[in-house]
Amino acid sequence: MDCKYFGECGACKLYDLGYEAQLLQKLEINKKRFSPFYTGEISVFRSPDSHYRSRSEFKIWHLDGDIHYGMNSLHHKGVVLIDECPQVNEHISALMPKLLQEIKKENIEFKLFGADFLSTSGGETVVSLLYHRRLDESWHELAKKIAANLGIYIIGRSRKQKIVVGQDYVTETLNIDSQVYKFKHIENSFTQPNPRVNEQMISWSLKNLSDIGGDLLELYCGAGNFTIPFASRFDKVLATEISKSSINAAKTNMLLNKVGNIEFVRMSVEEFVQALDGFREFRRMKDTDINAYNINTIFVDPPRSGMDEASCAFASRYEHILYISCNPETLVRDLEMLTKSHDVLDMAVFDQFPYTHHVEMGVKLVKKGLL
Repeated sequence: MDCKYFGECGACKLYDLGYEAQLLQKLEINKKRFSPFYTGEISVFRSPDSHYRSRSEFKIWHLDGDIHYGMNSLHHKGVVLIDECPQVNEHISALMPKLLQEIKKENIEFKLFGADFLSTSGGETVVSLLYHRRLDESWHELAKKIAANLGIYIIGRSRKQKIVVGQDYVTETLNIDSQVYKFKHIENSFTQPNPRVNEQMISWSLKNLSDIGGDLLELYCGAGNFTIPFASRFDKVLATEISKSSINAAKTNMLLNKVGNIEFVRMSVEEFVQALDGFREFRRMKDTDINAYNINTIFVDPPRSGMDEASCAFASRYEHILYISCNPETLVRDLEMLTKSHDVLDMAVFDQFPYTHHVEMGVKLVKKGLL
């Protein structure tokens, strides 16, 4: 990726040696980091080296009567003004200058401080415009005009206010092992930012879940990104998530993909364990018959904080554990607990965030003595 802001913009930190070198550096760091748990080959899954992000957030900076996109500076406090970003997909990249022109043309830039883009591989795009002022009907009418001119959806956000122009979601299509899946991605909720790497993460996970059978338990299921493809490998899937909007999206995505063997439950991990062990009863699970499940596999994709000691102890009950991590540091901590009862059979590095220090990791664990 060539970017004229390398060395200034804080979005990219590993840029000076190019894509291959930054990927090798991340692989070597994680080989060493995870050597106490696994000495086999770590699979590496590459990203496109440019135009790989389907969502991105920019500051809107006001200067000398004009507005610009801005990003945090790499080396010091302050903002780097930009007019392009080769990280974002081609649809967002083409839209960025046109959107600023329309905003200035319709004069709706007053107290605008941010623009968040969410796009699909096919170009369906919703843009959230963030304001330090209350938005009125006049703004709404002008935003409708801009949305129609650009062929996008617009969300206006200010404190305790959300105005939707069109709709607040897009529908992404993923191709995984020649199977097509559709996913509703809602504005201002978590989605995987790199769809091509996401496809590879799901494919690797499916491979590691083959030939196990029975039922699957998934914690931190989000909007069903992994859950729905996994349903083809198991008789039934029980999936939990604390976010109400994510659970609603997951149920919609299940219908979009004509999948019927998943049960989504809105609960935290702690609550679910309490329900499973009979310590507490929850109305949200009154229609769920836990005893009807034959679960010997658990899948977890926790937030950056990872799992806690109680969650690791719970996961250790199951014969097979598949763990996707967006934070290798907390993964090390969790593996120190999980490898007391399980062996690591396979690991992978997914370059979800090129030119940064961040990677996603995949780990397959099996109960000691099972193989």
